[in-house]
Amino acid sequence: MPAIALTSGRPMEFENQVILLTGAAGSIGRALAARLVQQEAYVFLTDREQVALDELCRRLGGRARGRAADVTRADEVDRTVDAVRQAFGGRIDVLINAAGTAGQAAAVERISESTWDEVFAVNCRGSFLFIRRVVPVMKQQRGGSIVNFSSKSGKTGSALLSAYSAAKAAVIGLTQALAYELAPYGIRVNCVCPGIVQDTGVWRSVSADYARAMGLSPEEVVERFTAKVPLGRLARLEDVVEVVCFLASRRAAYMTGQAINVTGGREMH
Repeated sequence: MPAIALTSGRPMEFENQVILLTGAAGSIGRALAARLVQQEAYVFLTDREQVALDELCRRLGGRARGRAADVTRADEVDRTVDAVRQAFGGRIDVLINAAGTAGQAAAVERISESTWDEVFAVNCRGSFLFIRRVVPVMKQQRGGSIVNFSSKSGKTGSALLSAYSAAKAAVIGLTQALAYELAPYGIRVNCVCPGIVQDTGVWRSVSADYARAMGLSPEEVVERFTAKVPLGRLARLEDVVEVVCFLASRRAAYMTGQAINVTGGREMH
């Protein structure tokens, strides 16, 4: 596992807040976890592999706990939320649903039902299950912040990623519906819509699929996608982390139901 960079940010922004982060062992999840711990949060991390979580928690120190869970299974989600409350005194101040999968980049006639179902289960059902379980805690607290992960593809669908595009569009719909529903309880619900993020497992997998489908080299795929970005580069991990932390924090106290693009101008609505 590569070294975790504790990049600079607003110190103490999440001091003593309890934050539940799914998809924590992925590239974005690790970067988020490091930033949150740096800002004095208590973080509870979940992903599929306990070994990866144990190593991540060891690197992050005593403010981090972790438990392996399949986000698509309600029983595992319930046990995870129970573990968070037991570990950190019953509170959950922030939920960040970062678990996701793109599936295979392929023409629609080549997408299996199992792939379609898995992409929806991880991206949309997983977010729903954690929200359903965490909301009663936040209602009791009379406040909280939920940040979901959509995508540029959830705003404007991406060719060869029909399942992913549809699932991420559903996440935006879920976010907006819950923003209305939960506002009276002081609970904000927003989502982030990244474009292509360098140095992530999802992009490495998808770019390889695109290269095969389009008859291009991996380098040519990167060049083709970068050329479509007005700011002239793909996203970096810190670009996404900054926006997620903003939405989760009190700086965004007057924002709910928003789907914020992090695309270098590639997506503008």
